[in-house]
Formats: sequence, structure tokens, C-alpha cells
Amino acid sequence: MKPLLISFIIPAFNEEKLLPQTIAAIKKASEVFHKLRWKTELIVTDNNSTDNTAAIARNCGAQVVFEPLNGIARARNKGAAAAHGDWLIFIDADSIPSEALFRDVSRAIHSNQVLGGGSTLNFDFKNLFGICSSHIWNAISRLFKFAAGSFIFCEASSFRELKGFNDTMYAAEEINFSRRLYSLARQRGKSVVILSKNPMMTSGRKLKFHSSWEVTCLLLRFLLRLPIAIHSRAACDFWYDGRR
Repeated sequence: MKPLLISFIIPAFNEEKLLPQTIAAIKKASEVFHKLRWKTELIVTDNNSTDNTAAIARNCGAQVVFEPLNGIARARNKGAAAAHGDWLIFIDADSIPSEALFRDVSRAIHSNQVLGGGSTLNFDFKNLFGICSSHIWNAISRLFKFAAGSFIFCEASSFRELKGFNDTMYAAEEINFSRRLYSLARQRGKSVVILSKNPMMTSGRKLKFHSSWEVTCLLLRFLLRLPIAIHSRAACDFWYDGRR
């Protein structure tokens, strides 16, 4: 296999607190790719932040692009548009990848049988609600091949063929994308994989700032308004309220 270029894309809205550790973790874990003589690039999409997200990203050596309209799908797409990689890896600014996870990704790429996928998750903050939620999500993710938004990898040409994430969606955009990627993979006789040996560590901060009861009520109200809610910024405020 020829040397590849891997593009890391981090969508970031007011992430000055956690972004440095995420970038540091990506750089450290990227040694897995460098040992294979693959190159990497790091792109941070500043999604109209009001803090020092952009400056911190530049100081950490990332290329910064700007997306003025708040929306995770728009932010990821803007970063992907600036990427030159053969493969794209989307990592949320509050998530910490490991070398072991990147090694699993490299094996999936090397197999030439995979168009993309994701990983199961672990929260860095755990209570009973969080533990149950992560187990339920991980089971659904593996069963239906839904990649969690905090970690998605995809062949760049396939991403562009699918026209990326649906930027009219403010939530569940990763599920929508996963379904379309899975369909494309089946057409090509390939697969979508959810890596589970080395889960992605991601922030459980929503469980810190919202009680379990509050989270349950917010999610129920959201689910009752589907499918309209996913296209409404106001209805998805749980993900965009800026609590950090």
C-alpha cells in the first residue's frame, strides 16, 4: 500500500479548555501512522467560537478554518473541504484517542475491505445513568453500524461521493451519514466497522452539567418532536447550549 495522508478534523465551538489535550492526544497516537510512513494533517474548524479556540488551535500547530453558522455537520464539512487526506478522521474536541485505537484504524484501512466506521465509547465521567447510556449506545452502534459523532473515519473519496454530512441537521447527523456510508459500502462489496477493542474516551460533561432527570426529560422532548427536531437549532439546544 502506498503511503497515505490521514486528515484529522476537529469541529470546535468554545473548546479552549479541552482542545489542547485532544490535539496532544491525537499527535501522540499519530505515531502509529508515522511508523507506517503515513503522513498526517490536523484541521480545526472554529465554529464561530467566542473564546480562544482558534488561537489555541493555531498555537498547537493545527490549520484553522472558520464556519460562521453553528452546526456540527457544517463544522465537519468545512474541515473536510480543507483536507487533502486519503482518509478523514473526525474527532470531537472533547475526546481522547489512543494509539491502540489508531492501530485498529490502520488495520481496517490496510484490509482494503473497509470504507469507514467508528468506535465504541467510554465516558471520562461516570454515574449510573452514564454507564447505562454508554452500554446501550455501544450495543446499538455495533448492531446497526452507527458511528458515534465523537469518532468517525472514512475514505475521503467516499465521503465526497456522499456529499459529507447533511448540514441541515443539528443532531443525529452521524447516524444519517453512517446509514448512507453503509449503503455505499454494500454496493462496493466492502464494509463499515465499529471498532470495539479500544474504545474512544470522550467527555461525559453533559452528565456533569445536567442531572440524569434533566437529561432524560430533554431527550424525551427531543424524541417526541422527531424528525422536525433534528433540523431545528432551538430543539437541539441540549448539544449547543455552550456549557463547558
